[in-house]
Amino acid sequence: MPIHKLEHFDPNYLETFGGDDIKALDLYTEGGDRVGSVGDVLVDDDGHFRYLIIDISLDLVSKKILLPIGLTRINYPERRVYVDGLSKQQINNLPDHKEDAIVNNDYEEKVRSVFRSPNRGLTSDRDTYNSQKEPALYGLKDNSDQTFRLYEERLIANKYRIKTGEVTVGKHIETDIAHVTVPIQKERVLIERVVPTEAGKVLDPNELRFQEGEVVRIEVYEETPEIHKEAFVREEVRIKKVVERDIVETQDTIRREELDVDTVGDLHVQDNGINAHEAI
Repeated sequence: MPIHKLEHFDPNYLETFGGDDIKALDLYTEGGDRVGSVGDVLVDDDGHFRYLIIDISLDLVSKKILLPIGLTRINYPERRVYVDGLSKQQINNLPDHKEDAIVNNDYEEKVRSVFRSPNRGLTSDRDTYNSQKEPALYGLKDNSDQTFRLYEERLIANKYRIKTGEVTVGKHIETDIAHVTVPIQKERVLIERVVPTEAGKVLDPNELRFQEGEVVRIEVYEETPEIHKEAFVREEVRIKKVVERDIVETQDTIRREELDVDTVGDLHVQDNGINAHEAI
């Protein structure tokens, strides 16, 4: 069965494991001695862990090796991977793994032979070999408490205010030519000389009153227009804001992970989980 690097098999493996990056863990023995760190993970076509690529840094030994996953115990809370019975001799006997190495059945057999009991009697034939027959090498250790996270996307609606414009209200002065009509009166003196009705009548000398310097005065008036300006309130302008309400509806495609349970053999698996969508 072909072998793949974890990130090639699942580019989003960090999301799959809830942000836990196995490639950032150190390798320790059960006694607490650090012997290296995890450089990468190899999985099969079904996504099952097969090997950890370990960067060994032990005394004078510095190399990369393939470590069957069944020999390890992953502890994410402690950020460590523990391995049982990995001796310096076994490390020296393991082939130095190169990045461009082709991990075929022959290559795997060299790795398996270092850890396999000599009396196991398993064949390495590529057509008949089954890794499930060697759980000691390829079976994941049973942890008392394991968490597998299922993720889903939800649409979250938020609001924020943005400035869409502004209104400036001011005033300015415009000039115009106004016309007004005012009727006025002017007085003038009219002197008329007329022939009296008694013209030619002889008057009594005793009635004659010849006086020198007799003057008649008549005052003459005229109206002069007086024009001035007065200011009045023409109108009032009131400015205020009103809030209009509207409903904005949008849609998008969201993803949700569902659990797939695959079993091999006659097993009875009981799912006691609660569907979050049914519980809401």
